[in-house]
Amino acid sequence: MQLLEYVQERSGAKIILALKGFAMWSTFDLVAKYLKGCTASGLWEAKLAREEFCKHNEKGEVHTYSPAFKESDIDEIAQISDHIVFNSPSQLRRFYDRVKEHNPDIEISLRLNPQTSASPTELYNPCAPYSRLGTTQKNFDQRVVPKLDGLNFHALCEQDADALEQVLKGFEERFGEYIEGVKYVNFGGGHHITRKGYDVEKLIRIIREFRSRYGVEVYLEPGEAVGWQTGYLEATVLDIVHNGIDIAILDTSAEAHMPDTLAMPYRAEVRGAAQAGEKPYTYRLAGNTCLAGDIMGDYSFDTPLRIGDRIIFEDQIHYTFVKNTTFNGIKLPSLAIKRKNGEIEVVREFRYEDYKTRLS
Repeated sequence: MQLLEYVQERSGAKIILALKGFAMWSTFDLVAKYLKGCTASGLWEAKLAREEFCKHNEKGEVHTYSPAFKESDIDEIAQISDHIVFNSPSQLRRFYDRVKEHNPDIEISLRLNPQTSASPTELYNPCAPYSRLGTTQKNFDQRVVPKLDGLNFHALCEQDADALEQVLKGFEERFGEYIEGVKYVNFGGGHHITRKGYDVEKLIRIIREFRSRYGVEVYLEPGEAVGWQTGYLEATVLDIVHNGIDIAILDTSAEAHMPDTLAMPYRAEVRGAAQAGEKPYTYRLAGNTCLAGDIMGDYSFDTPLRIGDRIIFEDQIHYTFVKNTTFNGIKLPSLAIKRKNGEIEVVREFRYEDYKTRLS
């Protein structure tokens, strides 16, 4: 939070929390001391931001975006949001008068597709061919310009300031003529600001130069960077079987609890472990569901694993519990805060009723 505050102070940008990546609202008393608000992906996230972030920061802003807003949600979204971001000119035209009726002070923005991205995987590339996310230059409707307070783009995924510089060039080439007519431009998320080695000073320079060029405010909305390297997932070895390789079955699940390890995919770091074969004892770490591919990967250890051993997957507080499921009736991991004095405060433990009431 202190590093993000430094970026705000030096660049003049406003940083808001993307709830889609980190939504552990029991920490918002801390987060709200540093960040300017939240960005939501729909009604429920907007309500969470208004209820749990803004009670710790009365000036906290709620920005709400959706690829397409529902008729049944739009009135309440307008009432609790400070900014609403439309994905297309058609949605903006359809709901503009309605949101202004419910909230005359709400600021209106349009998400644009800069058609430039260095995203490491197509699954997470908002600018991939045929993307539904954001309006392309070809589909931009100049008739909505007078209705706009801001412009948005989002084209990064766990990337650095060099990637932002590349995307910004494409954005300005396609939409630069509209920038001076708005109050702000939102650079979206995917900025890995808190990762070791990220060029923070270059980011600050890019933002300051952009603000100077156009005379507009700038927003950033990281999610992962807010929780980066701040929380681990602790699992237990339930059994060890052998089928060509030693397989440790855990009481967690890649499919249910760590979905990005399968979807992205990426290899989670395990505390005290190395690549297969690098240490004397290699195991495949596997989940406790019926899915054959419920596998975290192959890891090696200094000593043999035993039933009851703890396995710690590092850096699992972002984009995990916001996505996790109770597939197969697997219990969700409890959420806890580890205090500086070493005490563990369990803030939420999930029970059978949480599983049952989700189903009917």
